[in-house]
Amino acid sequence: MSRASVYIAYTGGTIGMCHTEKGYAPEPGYLGKALKQQPEFNDLSLPETTFHEYDEIIDSANCTPEHWNKIAEDIADNYDDYDGFVILHGTDTMAYSASALSFILENLGKPVIFTGSQIPFSKIRSDARENLIGAIQLAAQSKVPEVSVYFHNELYRGNCTSKTDSSGFAAFESPNYPRLASVGIDIDINTSQVLKPPHEAFNIQPLTSHSEVGTVQIFPGMTGRLLKNYLQHPVRGLVLMTYGSGNIPSHDQELVEVIKNASDRGVIIVNCTQCLKGAVNMSAYETGSILSEAGVVNAYDMTIEACVTKLSWLLSRHNNPARIRELMGENLRGEVRLDSN
Repeated sequence: MSRASVYIAYTGGTIGMCHTEKGYAPEPGYLGKALKQQPEFNDLSLPETTFHEYDEIIDSANCTPEHWNKIAEDIADNYDDYDGFVILHGTDTMAYSASALSFILENLGKPVIFTGSQIPFSKIRSDARENLIGAIQLAAQSKVPEVSVYFHNELYRGNCTSKTDSSGFAAFESPNYPRLASVGIDIDINTSQVLKPPHEAFNIQPLTSHSEVGTVQIFPGMTGRLLKNYLQHPVRGLVLMTYGSGNIPSHDQELVEVIKNASDRGVIIVNCTQCLKGAVNMSAYETGSILSEAGVVNAYDMTIEACVTKLSWLLSRHNNPARIRELMGENLRGEVRLDSN
């Protein structure tokens, strides 16, 4: 039997950084050479791998939607030749990129797994080896045909993942959706939670324009004037991070009017809870139902990363605000559980 094949796209991030006089920074050419020198990455028990370093490797803090499109196009160009894909990426924006790719990659029938490390591969205590080996092994299987994040022995749905720890090895969580797999002595795949393989042909739907999406977090004392300034042209979409189950200070009539006026002129406003776990329920309190009356879209249990990337993607694909609001509230890639209330 032939060995499975995995395509590794190295986009940058801590995993391939080296120390400079200004701190850690991506070092072109380093990671590929380092992996060739490690016996475990040449072991025949691992799938066959192709390592491709991008021309410009970046700290993921510099990631933009153009980078999402580039990764998607790279996967599309190599889709028929490999059993799975591993995307080496910085941790700071990994959840955003995994969420975005889940929407851009349509009818995905193979694993696309994001991973990286908290400590560079060049350091003795690096978590890079275990993360990369686990991701490669999972990508070689066809049992998780979706975009996911693998970190510290856990595989999560990409658009349900958030970075929750800036210094620990268990840097990511999936607050509202079960893990897709756990890696220990055995690889345990939670098959009941994995998306079903598609029946249609794979293709990509990249972001075709700058969507001008923003986020604002409600806080005590926030004024309508402040929000009005934020909602000026060219903003087309706003993820409003609200209290608890989706509440705002409803006694502030100016704040409410600003939200309604923006919604009336076509700005897509999405109600996303500030809480790490749980969901928005705009009918639970008067302070939330007022947003529903103003035309605000319920994000249910979506992460902030999923809200931002989904809204950006929809705004680049559609011009009709009503249609965008409708699709924003639908479950397109497993990013939202509509029964979460």
